[in-house]
Amino acid sequence: MNFLNCIINGLSLGSVYAIIALGYTMVYGISKMLNFAHGDVIMVGAYASFVITSSTDISPWISVLIAVAVCSALGIVIEKLAYRPLRGTGSLAVLITAIGVSYFLQNAALLIWGSAPRVFTSLFKDYESLRFFGGELVVSYETIFTIGCCIVIMIGLTLFTSKTKAGKAMRAVSEDNGAAQLMGINVNRSISLTFAIGSGLAAVAGVLLCSSYPVLMPTTGAMPGIKAFTAAVFGGIGSIPGAMLGGILLGIIEIFSKTYISTELSDAIVFGMLIVVLLVKPTGLLGKKITEKV
Repeated sequence: MNFLNCIINGLSLGSVYAIIALGYTMVYGISKMLNFAHGDVIMVGAYASFVITSSTDISPWISVLIAVAVCSALGIVIEKLAYRPLRGTGSLAVLITAIGVSYFLQNAALLIWGSAPRVFTSLFKDYESLRFFGGELVVSYETIFTIGCCIVIMIGLTLFTSKTKAGKAMRAVSEDNGAAQLMGINVNRSISLTFAIGSGLAAVAGVLLCSSYPVLMPTTGAMPGIKAFTAAVFGGIGSIPGAMLGGILLGIIEIFSKTYISTELSDAIVFGMLIVVLLVKPTGLLGKKITEKV
């Protein structure tokens, strides 16, 4: 039963990584920018839900929707103020700016809410976990909802990018920014929409993460953000199915490492697996090799 518990816990944690990684891969796939402040948007979403739930009588589920709206707006503002002026410049300038935005969000949260950890109330606090095989296998409602939410989000994003007009415009921008603009596509609007979707997903991931691990502080999103980026690269950054696959595998590897090897070495094992995969397949598990024409 311990093995099955590890699988289920790994799927749950991996689903959170996958949802965050989907935001990373959307932004990179469309705008070719690595938004390293994405992990801190997770923290902002979790705090938004926490403040609304703890200070009002609004349902926790409604607070999630408000948190998504707040983070989507934040994503648009970040893109417009921090990244849009740097479009077309070197990747180093974008990377430094992303790190600056990350520290700005962390310190702003520190000033507003302080450094003391807050106890996050689970969305499923009134529900008891499901027990199977005489109580040896325990499955929480957070786990079921998180895995289901990840699957629905991946399918929804796949359909959105392939079937809708806005999604096709985003794909066109991804393929060739200049050609898309010549065809009448509003590039700025497409990239802003990408940041809004990615940041909204970060809010969902933040609430799900804090529901399962109920400690909230200004640095809450830092390590999950790094691991989710690792998951996106692991699966093939720019690929929606790859982001989900990478997140799930990363979560399972982390849980099994903590259970059977060492809690202290689990992060090293996770990043070590990334190195091994990239040595064998540099584009990630589902990534495609792109040939540049000179």
